[in-house]
Amino acid sequence: MRQALDAVLRRDRAIIGAGLGGLVLLAWLYLFRMAKKMAEMEAHAAMGMAMPQLHAWEMADVGLLFLMWAVMMVAMMVPTAAPMIMLVATVDRRRLDRPRPMARTGMFALGYLASWIGYSALAASAQWGLHAAALLSPAMASTSRLLGGGILIAAGIYQWTPLKRACLTSCRSPLAFIMTEWRDGRTGAWVMGLRHGLYCVGCCWVLMALLFVAGVMNLAWVVAISAFALVEKIVPGGDRVGRVAGFGLVAAGLLVIARGGG
Repeated sequence: MRQALDAVLRRDRAIIGAGLGGLVLLAWLYLFRMAKKMAEMEAHAAMGMAMPQLHAWEMADVGLLFLMWAVMMVAMMVPTAAPMIMLVATVDRRRLDRPRPMARTGMFALGYLASWIGYSALAASAQWGLHAAALLSPAMASTSRLLGGGILIAAGIYQWTPLKRACLTSCRSPLAFIMTEWRDGRTGAWVMGLRHGLYCVGCCWVLMALLFVAGVMNLAWVVAISAFALVEKIVPGGDRVGRVAGFGLVAAGLLVIARGGG
């Protein structure tokens, strides 16, 4: 019986891993495509052609912007949630009274993604406002040193706040989350995923705002922030790495502001 259960768990992990890996791969391919398109548009601008970003955005533009942020959050955050999703699947499979545990795991993942989709809507709205205020370049980076430096400083300070520590602790302790937040049924699984996602948003929302400093579609920054979030949540001692990084972010923000400009 034990061997049969272990075989099923290995199969579940393989299926979930392949599904999550495929989802993340598609998201990154989309981002690379978008980055390539942005580079082409910047090249056209260098030759004197007008870029669409320089004009007022319509609702269709904002909708595409929201889609970009949503896909970006999938690419960046799903890898950090993989251990929790795997644990939910394992717990459900071990409870033999649970019919179709994979369905509950899928609902948990959907709930998690819902939290980041909500964040994507807020981020897209913020970007729309910054664009309307002429505070973003065509590359979607801050044109104001005060804004860019302020975001860096805010991100650094947030690394040391009690809210950050509480959210990060929840993200770094999947088993503790399962023991305290477990809910039955598929709706319960969705709520669990949503709550875990909200903890992750609480942990990383300011880090994601750093994309406004160097460019929302600057893939080097996207990769760097993704790697940092993964280290913070999964690697032993990642919480200490995050606190040390807080000093670096504050210092970088002060340096940006000290260099002068608007």
